Amino acid sequence: MKSKRFRSEALLLFILFVPCMLSAKGEKPLTKTQADALKTQLVGEWKAATKAATAEVYNTQTAFSDSLKMPLWWTTYGEKPADGYSLYISLHGGGTAPKSVNDQQWDNQKRLYRPKNCVYVAPRAPWDQWNMWCRTGIDELYSQLIRMCVSWLDVNPDKVYIMGYSAGGDGVWRMAPRMADTWAAASMMAGHPGDVSMLNLRNTPYMIWCGALDAAYDRNKLDAERGVQLDSLQNADPGGYIHKTVIAEGMGHWMNRIDTVAVDWMAQYQRNPYPKTIVWQQEEIRKPFFYWIEAPANQLYRGKTVRLGVSGNTIDITQCDYPSLTLYLNDDIVDLDQKVVVRYNGKNLFRGKLKRSSTLMRETLTQRNDPSYVFPAKVKISLK
Repeated sequence: MKSKRFRSEALLLFILFVPCMLSAKGEKPLTKTQADALKTQLVGEWKAATKAATAEVYNTQTAFSDSLKMPLWWTTYGEKPADGYSLYISLHGGGTAPKSVNDQQWDNQKRLYRPKNCVYVAPRAPWDQWNMWCRTGIDELYSQLIRMCVSWLDVNPDKVYIMGYSAGGDGVWRMAPRMADTWAAASMMAGHPGDVSMLNLRNTPYMIWCGALDAAYDRNKLDAERGVQLDSLQNADPGGYIHKTVIAEGMGHWMNRIDTVAVDWMAQYQRNPYPKTIVWQQEEIRKPFFYWIEAPANQLYRGKTVRLGVSGNTIDITQCDYPSLTLYLNDDIVDLDQKVVVRYNGKNLFRGKLKRSSTLMRETLTQRNDPSYVFPAKVKISLK
């Protein structure tokens, strides 16, 4: 099994990256029209290669990474929209309990929600522990699941939603900020927030559901407090932190399905992979990329924060705890036919025109494994 996966992943890298190496020398800059056409071509190649690479996931209905396995159950509801299905990843409850209890909760999750015009996936957690949905190693399983659904089931990568109940809600609390640049929106039902930070949810609509009588582990109080925190973040930044908090009166841990309206609330939103304002705080699982930013791989410490905004062709960095940043750009973020300015606390760090590169487009698609994160230009900024 492992050798098959290795061959599939090697095929994906060969298809996308080898042409990049062959074309790097003497490469001519692309026009916007050429870059748009090449992106369409590259995404088509990526989907074909990814379909081969995830065939085992599709056929066995199991996501896997090293020794981890995450069984999958899915169904399709409604008709496929012109821009592709939505994908809802729905995380079951349970936790530190016998396997049979978590299996029962998995079966319940399969029937709990029925979104429209979507692929609805209920995974089975790899562990039988309270933090079954947010332990180290699970990030790749979510990403692999999404890649399989995009390539095999015609899912739109900008319409991917995560939701979960009880222990699944615990997972949503942590995975929504940790993979915020993946989700179109998220909804947490009856979970415990722990010590999670809300900062990364600036561009990810987020819904909180908890019964007013769900007092175990102070879920009701803590979920309400996190709703107030999101209120404060949105008051300070009215363009971001879209959210809604429902502390359901008279309800305990089981909310008698009144939370199903969260599905339609999430469906209003699609991911914007190129937000003009970004707030990024490094989480406990360290990652070098967030939306169109890259931080140095040897500097990824929890709590490090970046804040930046784009106005016209000027990118203003107002906070950066890293010595350098790489900004990956396209014509949705700035006009690459004009000079780009990058400033840090008002000081110009870069001013100039950037060339659109086919090599970089292939490289970023290979790096990110997400068809929305294909970038023709980049600029590396030193902030020392």
